[in-house]
Amino acid sequence: MKHIVFYDAQCPFCFYFKKTFRLFDWANQIKWVAVQETEREGLYPYLDGRDALAEIHMLTKEGEIKQGFYTIRRLLLALPMFAVLGLLLYLPGVSRIGDPLYKWVSDNRHQWFGRYDLPRYA
Repeated sequence: MKHIVFYDAQCPFCFYFKKTFRLFDWANQIKWVAVQETEREGLYPYLDGRDALAEIHMLTKEGEIKQGFYTIRRLLLALPMFAVLGLLLYLPGVSRIGDPLYKWVSDNRHQWFGRYDLPRYA
């Protein structure tokens, strides 16, 4: 079983984030799914009612739904190269800074990086 990460395939920042993280997924633990695909296929009912385009979402191997900062934290933990950084993000109080910082970046990513007309899946 793999972690499933849902990303916005029309967001250049998200696309390159996914592309970079895939380079470090040596154990092939993460499946990347574009949010645009989930809307068409209806295969992921646990995303119903969630704004998956606003924040990155993840279904962990254990069946937990994570979003935003908590997805990034869990992703880092899943990749051996970044596991120490992931552990640091679990320290008490880090989410008080990390969550608002994630939301600020997410809210501004289209202004900073633009938006693709069509989703990019590669």
